[in-house]
Amino acid sequence: MTEELISETATFSGSNGMNIEGYLVRPKVNEKRPAVIVIHEIWGLVDHIKDVADRFAAQGYVALAPDLYSESRELKSVLTADNIRSAWSFMQTLPTNRRADTAFVQSELSKQPPDRREALQKVMSTLFGGGLPKDRLVNHLVKAVDYLNSREYVRQGKVGSVGFCFGGGMSINLACRADLAACTVFYGENPDPIDLVKNISCPVLGLYGGEDDRINGSLDRLVAAMVKYRKTDFEIKIYPEAPHAFFNDSNRTTYREPAARDAWKRVIDFYDRTLMK
Repeated sequence: MTEELISETATFSGSNGMNIEGYLVRPKVNEKRPAVIVIHEIWGLVDHIKDVADRFAAQGYVALAPDLYSESRELKSVLTADNIRSAWSFMQTLPTNRRADTAFVQSELSKQPPDRREALQKVMSTLFGGGLPKDRLVNHLVKAVDYLNSREYVRQGKVGSVGFCFGGGMSINLACRADLAACTVFYGENPDPIDLVKNISCPVLGLYGGEDDRINGSLDRLVAAMVKYRKTDFEIKIYPEAPHAFFNDSNRTTYREPAARDAWKRVIDFYDRTLMK
């Protein structure tokens, strides 16, 4: 599609009454279009996520990428763009297979200069140490569904979600709590507790890297729950030799172009079937 696009900063009311900001982009057309909520990785609403939203808009969808960290002053003050970039840079210095090893990460942090170590500790404990209010963030996404359904340019009842890593877990948790028309998960964690799957009422597409042992170690539980609760419109694709975050083309360490291209085609085909029709 070659339609002209309109992009803007969107603001909607979150579940705690705070304003949630986000990046909204859509085709400049008169007719209503289906919408996709694009949920960021643990690193926040970075340029890569905005680019993914642009790609959906270029395919004819309204795309909203919420900045979930805009939900409170506390998160805003800790998870600034500079702090997240610093944490990202630090994590890139660690071996991929050791990044989930808390003791190893703490050992490497202890080698940093005192000022940087203190700042990194605060960011890392928020991002990876249980400091994120995940349930509240999912509830904000429920409000994002309501926000899109209320827009005059959105086809009501045709809102889907897609998320990456942290956002992948948010995406499927959103499907457990909201009336979505479709849900895509890129290498995200399962709903917790897993029996929340019984609440899913939309088709689900899951895309995973074959070398992503941490995430893949619990995929059997997701499949079992989908079978148990008879969620028949459920598809999983695992890409051999692809690591976690294989779709993120801003990270040359993990990006795998063949897998990313195939995954994108599958997502567009999936949304064309579930949202466009």
